[in-house]
Amino acid sequence: MLTWENDVEATALRKQGWTISAIARHLGHDRKTIRDYLDGKRTPGVRASSTPNPFEEFAEYARIRLSDDPHLWATALFDEVVALGYAGSYPSFTRGLRARALRPHCEPCQASTGRDHAIIDHPAGAETQFDWLELPDPPTSWEWGTTAHLFVGALSHSSKWRAVLAESEDQPHLVDALDGVVRRLGGCTKAWRFDRMATVCHPPSGKITATFAPVAKYYGVGVEICPSRHGNRKGVVEKGNHSLAQRWWRTLADDVTVAAAQASLDEFCVRVGDARTRTVNQARTTVGDLAAAEPLVAPPRLPYPATLIVERVVSAQALVAFGGNFYSIGPGMSGATVQVRHRLDATIIEVTTTGGIVLARHHREPDGAGVIARHDEHVVALERAVLAAFSDRAPCRSKQRRPPSPAALAVADRLRGQPPVPGQQVVIDFADYVVAAAASTTRFGRDETGVTQGAHQPTTQEST
Repeated sequence: MLTWENDVEATALRKQGWTISAIARHLGHDRKTIRDYLDGKRTPGVRASSTPNPFEEFAEYARIRLSDDPHLWATALFDEVVALGYAGSYPSFTRGLRARALRPHCEPCQASTGRDHAIIDHPAGAETQFDWLELPDPPTSWEWGTTAHLFVGALSHSSKWRAVLAESEDQPHLVDALDGVVRRLGGCTKAWRFDRMATVCHPPSGKITATFAPVAKYYGVGVEICPSRHGNRKGVVEKGNHSLAQRWWRTLADDVTVAAAQASLDEFCVRVGDARTRTVNQARTTVGDLAAAEPLVAPPRLPYPATLIVERVVSAQALVAFGGNFYSIGPGMSGATVQVRHRLDATIIEVTTTGGIVLARHHREPDGAGVIARHDEHVVALERAVLAAFSDRAPCRSKQRRPPSPAALAVADRLRGQPPVPGQQVVIDFADYVVAAAASTTRFGRDETGVTQGAHQPTTQEST
């Protein structure tokens, strides 16, 4: 086998008038080898096999079987050809399948892979694409578990994207994040495009749910659902997801708060996302300039009135965390799980039990302000509870001799069936005394006529 360097040198020497024998002696190879490379019969760097490929005999059978069943496992097909006499290994078999591209393309299973794509026209102000992006390993201080959720929206015409962090992907969080993204983009387009997320439509049919239809009507937009398994239909937002995950989330610090992370995200979208260059009508421009020229409709003054509900654990100071702030409740619920309810178009939040009983109402502070909102009555009640439980007595000694008392020993003897020792103090349970007294009253007491029951009644003669 000749390397590419040997092949180049052999070709140059041949053009300089060297004979094949001289070139063979110079390179240390056989004349037949040199002649095959000079004639193009062999490829440099590829060693010619000295034995025939055992797959060649079975290639036609494999092609027919995969044409009949494109989903046939290679292991199952390998079992069939082995039974027919194939003597090669499984890696050699799969290498033969790939080299000859014997498995046909299946359109339903690979809707956007291995086929041509049409260029979709996106007029200015016509469509906004939305999608959820799951981000792994959020900072532990967020207390969001193992996954954070990022709702991303992108203008299809200009490719401008904005995103909002969310604690969950349920419908109230979707509406909250949707309103935030729309306002960051600058307004509403004529239609919103979603994939088949269950909070927007019924995934099997693609029909809009009865709970999301009022949201679209409130913002005055149409809703378009992507065809099943056609993710490339919203490729603009998919590209935004990729950039945000790799260029922003991957480098986010561990000690950042949710509010600081959102501010960092907004800054990244403006600094990096809007600065991307585009060529329109042979003129260079940026995504930000294209987006500024899009005809967008201003959103309603207030968000859609969905009710956001999250669960929180009460701290030892009777505080409940929400939106980067802390809100007070009454004492006595430290460590309990409560719910924070907030209607998106209101300025009030409610702290309730999981059963819906309202524990406190507060004015909602700006997210991330770090405010501790306390009602005066909560402060007074907490101080009273703390003072009532306060004690300056030293803790009990753990290493102390405390044998059973005489009363305990008497009860122990009674349990063992031993009579009490004369002169020994006997402790009688007062409840037993009450029962005995009641029985005595019933036996020797008087009836309703005033006659003592159980006493001797004189006869008439005795009375005379």
